[in-house]
Amino acid sequence: MGGKMTSHLDDFKHVVFLIQTARANAYAKVNEELINLYYSVGKFVSEKVENAKWGTGVVDRLALFIKDNHPEIKGFTRRGLYRMKQFYETYKDSEIVSALRTQLSWTHHRLILAKTKTIKEKEFYIKLAIKENLSSRELERQLNTAVYERSMLANKIVSTLSSQLKEENIFKDTYVFEFLDLPKDYSEKDLRKALVNRLKDFILELGRGFSFVGEEFRVEVGAHDYYIDLLFFHRDLRCLVAVELKIEEFQPEFIGKMNFYLEALDRDMKKAHENPSVGILLCKGKDEEVVEFAMARNISPTMIADYETKLIDKKLLRAKLHELIVLENRVREEEVRYGR
Repeated sequence: MGGKMTSHLDDFKHVVFLIQTARANAYAKVNEELINLYYSVGKFVSEKVENAKWGTGVVDRLALFIKDNHPEIKGFTRRGLYRMKQFYETYKDSEIVSALRTQLSWTHHRLILAKTKTIKEKEFYIKLAIKENLSSRELERQLNTAVYERSMLANKIVSTLSSQLKEENIFKDTYVFEFLDLPKDYSEKDLRKALVNRLKDFILELGRGFSFVGEEFRVEVGAHDYYIDLLFFHRDLRCLVAVELKIEEFQPEFIGKMNFYLEALDRDMKKAHENPSVGILLCKGKDEEVVEFAMARNISPTMIADYETKLIDKKLLRAKLHELIVLENRVREEEVRYGR
């Protein structure tokens, strides 16, 4: 009897797979219809208001009409109708969102609408949520920790990484570890252990492409053993990623040690079909001018980032990003003016 049960186990699993797949497809279809409905209702209300055929009082009466005559229809309150109007008006000219909007739930869309300002920022989070299959709770954390600003800052600051790393928003300029419960005067060991203990949260902050390989990962060079704080593998980049943790501000000599680790990984660990290893130096602060000088003649693919153990004020990040964009535009104008 036991043998027969075992022999049918794969068949049973296949039936369960069919059920789960059908349920997922059904949910996706229902969600698609729902999002398109909200968009269509938002379009209808927006056009009526824009053409001065409806005032705010008409929208209120519509909400009341639905409530009184069709109490089984939920979500079409005054607030809900205006959210749908905002949904349509925000994305009506965005080809990106038009192609992707039904891949996210209404909860995802509400979070993005409420917590972002520019259309570029909204498109960024929509693509991020889809690519990394973020739950609404995970998306809310990414919004609260200003992933957009940190990713954009990294793209504008880093000049030595390949174009692929920049375009895919793989790395951030600053990482936020607000989920850690560190002692007041913590050591690098305390930081490493805390990150490993909260590995799920740490990987969410790094990005879903990262897979954990090990901590204090040993590399042997000559007759000596050396230990990399944390080692990951990135599926999209197809390479090993070495992470070194520092509880002090970035120092130029940190790069030499990271280059040493990356060379050791490439010689002894990297497989033939994989790309060269990448490094992340996580420091407790950094002087951008020092970073620029340190990286000027360095060809190693190393990202220098700082980290915070508390949430960063979004206004400060936005101001910093604005300053970099203004500076970048001035440099371009100078290049055009002098024909460089």
